[in-house]
Amino acid sequence: MSITPPIENTVSLWRNFQATKLYDALAAAPVILVFGSSGAHLARELWSDLILADISALDLQFAISLVRQSVALTLIVLLMTFLIIRNPAKAKAKGLMPRIAAIAGTYFAVAIAWLPRQEIGLELSLVSLTLMLAGAGFSVYSILHLGRSFSLMAEARRLVTDGPYALIRHPLYLGEAVSLFGFTLQFFSPLALLIFAVQIGFQLVRMKNEEGVLEGLFPEYGSYKSRTARLIPGLY
Repeated sequence: MSITPPIENTVSLWRNFQATKLYDALAAAPVILVFGSSGAHLARELWSDLILADISALDLQFAISLVRQSVALTLIVLLMTFLIIRNPAKAKAKGLMPRIAAIAGTYFAVAIAWLPRQEIGLELSLVSLTLMLAGAGFSVYSILHLGRSFSLMAEARRLVTDGPYALIRHPLYLGEAVSLFGFTLQFFSPLALLIFAVQIGFQLVRMKNEEGVLEGLFPEYGSYKSRTARLIPGLY
């Protein structure tokens, strides 16, 4: 009768723990905290604007600003919620670089909320609002189809091919990019544009990493990949 060496036993226990919801929650905790702190920052700004507002002198631009801030806050809360309730991952990308790409992309996106807002005028405010609403709406639509398979790292939980995923492999990233660009316009500056560009670069890396994980776990992913666009049908 053989006895499993202690080190093999430990490795087995660790792998089993990695498949639990507790491990998934602990792994997501740092990102949840970042989203939470940025959401709290936006909520304080929104509350401050409401408290200090002169009701008799409210104008369209102020109303647009409130809607923009509310949309950004709503999206952050929604992402936090799905991070908390998602299922444990069945497969993950190996190595450090996929994790760096995912974390850096997430942190760069949220960092824009900490920049000082700029006076951008009514026309650009309307453009910003339209992009944020369109991107956020599409993101919510994508998240609802993705459900508890939502990930930030390059991980696989379930292969989703319905709704927006029937045509685009990464519709959530497309919606986020559109909404983020609208949000970036509120802080229009070279630094804000640089953060946006770097975040998009990391998102492209994340897409490739995620596709590799999904292709390794789901045999049917190759066929799905051949009939869909990565982001924009007919272009990319």
